[in-house]
Parts: sequence; structure tokens; C-alpha cells
Amino acid sequence: MAEERTQRRLAAILAADVVGYARLMEADEAGTMAALKGRRRDVLEPLVTRHQGRIFKVTGDGVLVEFASAVNAVQCAVDLQHSMASANADLPVDQHIVLRIGVNLGDVMVEGGDLYGDGVNIATRLEALAEPGNVIVSGTAFDHIKNKVRVGFDDMGALNLKNIAEPVRAYRVASMPAVALTATKSSFDKPFIAVLPFTNMSGDPEQEYFSDGLTEDIITELSRFRNLLVVARNSSFTFKGQAVDVKDIGRKLGARYVVEGSVRRAGNRIRITAQLLESATGTHLWGERYDREMEDIFAVQDELVRAISGVIPGQLDRYALDNLRRKPPDNLTAYDFELRGRWALTHWNEGLSVALEWFEKSAKADPNYALAQAGIALVYAYQIPAHGLSPEATIARAKEYARRATVLDDRNPTVQAYAALAYSFSCEHELSRRHAERAVALNPNDSYALFVKAVALTYSGNMQDALEFFAKSERLEPYAPDDLRLDCLCDCQYMLHNYDKVIEIHSVYQNVPAFLYLILAAAAAQLGRQEQARDAVKNYERLRPAGHDAAAMINYQIRMCWRQEDRDHWLDGYRKAGIQV
Repeated sequence: MAEERTQRRLAAILAADVVGYARLMEADEAGTMAALKGRRRDVLEPLVTRHQGRIFKVTGDGVLVEFASAVNAVQCAVDLQHSMASANADLPVDQHIVLRIGVNLGDVMVEGGDLYGDGVNIATRLEALAEPGNVIVSGTAFDHIKNKVRVGFDDMGALNLKNIAEPVRAYRVASMPAVALTATKSSFDKPFIAVLPFTNMSGDPEQEYFSDGLTEDIITELSRFRNLLVVARNSSFTFKGQAVDVKDIGRKLGARYVVEGSVRRAGNRIRITAQLLESATGTHLWGERYDREMEDIFAVQDELVRAISGVIPGQLDRYALDNLRRKPPDNLTAYDFELRGRWALTHWNEGLSVALEWFEKSAKADPNYALAQAGIALVYAYQIPAHGLSPEATIARAKEYARRATVLDDRNPTVQAYAALAYSFSCEHELSRRHAERAVALNPNDSYALFVKAVALTYSGNMQDALEFFAKSERLEPYAPDDLRLDCLCDCQYMLHNYDKVIEIHSVYQNVPAFLYLILAAAAAQLGRQEQARDAVKNYERLRPAGHDAAAMINYQIRMCWRQEDRDHWLDGYRKAGIQV
């Protein structure tokens, strides 16, 4: 007898289930079953029919639907979430029925009326990762629906799904009905945690770099968990040295949990204390003290991360901790030097030369330490604008150290982000975008990586997409950005002809750096506001540092733009403002 061949076909699969189904059933079994049947009859089935789908499996709290079109599947998923939110509007919060939805386009096996295989499994795995009230779409489905479904998407990078051999690209629908999210926010949203600067208890101001560096490393490691959102360094460090109430911090930073601690370093020994607090009530959830020899610093750091994540509700992606954790240097000296370099890089009064000195010492102590090499690349990149029209030697160094860093460690998002920014400053737009995308894929919750991707998109001529990443970065870093971020955001808005936005940024932020007044002058001139443009130029002259060459900076800014039309646009604005270029 000839072997029966398995029937296969390509299909778009929608998988949905009810958030908190067990809780709803425990509270009111009969009422929940009646409500689910009513939603299935009045909401789900009409939408599936309208979008030409077929329900092929129903469980107590879940449903699987087949579509011939990925567009129909995703549009049905979005419409379903909106309809469920509307149906919840007049109900008490504890009776809301909220869905998670995953959509995948893939090959499926057919057995009677049922479907099997990875095409179905990927949809159900994505559904399990979706936030309540939201939709996650696989990369295969996304490739077919771009510009065909009128919603925005957040790139989640490549996800490792249970029992799926290869990583799966995934995209989250950017905006869903507020009522669905509000209804479940208190119980089901991702934990948002703020790590406050650990207090330096050593009595030695020179050790401040160590406590700050340790705090940054804890933030970085926690950010690798895809099911945890971490407030970025610049926002947390706003509260450095302040005696503030944890409830106030939670409100200002939007964090459900707060980590605080202290570091005491004496000779070759270190004591680290840390505690985890619930911001709304100030409740102490966890605390620990670690007394270690300095050689154990990485073990201490790992223990802190694991202990904190173990207390926070929700499933955390431990694969990220095990596989994406920063590779430590071969010896502590390199780490110590690299921390000092980072400190100098974020405190401009120290000077770029100081940062470069520490990074070079770190690289010399451990030539295989990728973060040290990436730090050197970034310092050289920051020096490029100061070299005017002929920075070729500096550009060459920035590119070479960026290349070295990414070869040494291709799984560290900070290394990838540093390299992307170095390539962007070197006008290597393709390389900048490639490494920025890699950084975001490795850690989509890293506000710095999101910002760097926005920079790469801006200067390669994709400003509208860049604004989305600026916004994502700001969501994780709500406090005033640094000079570079202001500069790049203003550039992006100007190139989009959003001149009023450039002016608005200047009106909101305090202590705007000198060069941004030239951008303000160009924007005002484009709007015909010549008096405002002249005042901006005067402010630049008043604030510019000694030796600052406006023409050289402008020419470099124009050179950074990939598209000729953007270069011409800048020249037009500066000339209208009466600035000689």
C-alpha cells in the first residue's frame, strides 16, 4: 500500500486566550462561562466571518483561527481587541474579559478539520508572550502586512520560543485600546523597575565611579529580561544623593518596584547591600547583604540580578540572563579601568581624553574585553566633529575599534550600540543601521540602544521611523536627555520640516547647548521668523565654548546626512538665517 502523503498548506494562524481565566472562573464560574459564550457569539464569530477566517479549535479559554491571508488575520486580531475593549467598557474591572493574541504565517499540517505543526505552535507561543489587550505578529506575517494594516508596530527582535528550533522575529502592535490596558494594568502589565544609584559608603569620593558603575551594570543585566521593563540610567540617576520617598520615586518614574542599596569598598574587600521595595506601599519585598573579596564581584552581581528577578512577579526570560549576559573580562583590573572610562564618558567635565585614557588601560589589561574596545571607538567618534572637514585619522580609529569590539563580543547590546554610534559619526550609514538593529534585537528594553537606532535612521534618511525610536527611548528615559540626544532629535525634526517642533524642544529644555541655537536659527528662518533666528545666532555667540568653530560643526553636520536633499535642506536653512557656511 502506498504511504499516505501528509497534506500541507500555507496559512495565517490567529491564537487567542483569556488573561486571568482561572481567576475569573474561581470568582464566578457560571457567569464567566456565560460571558465567554456571549463574546464568542457576538464578537469573535462575526469578526472571523467578516475577515474570511475559520475557527478550527476552541478550548475553555482559547481559540485558534485559520486565515488564507495574513492581512485578514492581523486586521481581525486588531479589530477583536478593539471590540473586546468596547464590550468591557460598562463592566466592573473584575469582570473584564481581556485577550492576548499571537498571529503567525507558516506551513501547517492538515488532519481533517484540524491543523498542526510549527505554523500553529509559533502563533500560540507568541500569544503567550503578548501583553494583555495586545497582539504580537511573527516576522513572516509582518512581511506580508507592512503598510496594509493601519497600525504601528514595535520591533521586538528575534525571540527564542519554547520548542521552536530557530529564533522568530516578532512585532508588537504599538497601540491598543486604553480601556483594555487600564482594566488589567494593576495585575497584568510588565513589571517596571527602577534601580537607584547605589550609595558610596567608602568615605572616598574617588570610589564614586565604582558604586555608579555597579548600579549601571545591574540596570543593564535586568534590562536583558524581555518580560521586565527597567527605567534607564539617566532617569534613575536624577535622584542621586537625594533623600526622597520611595512612593514619590515610583510616581515620578512610573516604576512599580524600586531597588536601592549601598557599596562599601575597603582595600580588596567589598560589601554590597540591596533591597527591593514596592513603590506604591513602600513594602519591603527583599533585602540582602554581600561581603566578598573583589575577585567575586561578578558572582555578587549575578546573585543580585537573580535574587531581584526571583522576587518580581511574572515569568522572566532566564535564557537572556544565561546567554546574553555581558562577558566579564579575564581579570578585575580591566573591569575597574573600564568603569572609570564609563564614568568619565558620562561626566563631560572629566574630558574625553580622560575617558580614552581609562578605556585604553582597560584594553591593555585585557585585549579581549569588548566593552573597552567599544569605549575607545565611542571616544574617537565623539572627537570627529571637533576635527572639522578633515577628520580622516580619527574616523579610521573609530571604525577600527568598533570593528574590533563587535568581533570580540557580538551578543552584547551595549557593544553593538557603541559601534553603531561610532559608525554613524563616521558616516558609515549601512554599518550604523546594521549594528543598531543588532543592539535593539539583543535588548529591546535598552533605551540607549533604541536611541542609537533612532540616530542611525535619522542620518540615513528615515526620519519618520526614527521618531518612533526616539519616543520608545524616551518612554524608558523620561527625564531630560543629554546634549547629544537633544541635538539628534532636533536634527530629525528639522529634516522632517517640523520646524515648530525644533522650537518647542528649545522652549521645554533648560541649559540648551550652544550649537543647538544654530539649529534653532535655521528652523526659525524656515518659518520666516527672522528676528527669532537672529536672536538664536546671538545666543550661540554668547554661549559657544572658546575655539568652537560654527562653520566646521555645520559642515560636519551636513556631511553626516546620507541624502543630498537633506544636505541641501540644511544649507538652505542656515543661509536663510544669515549664517555663513
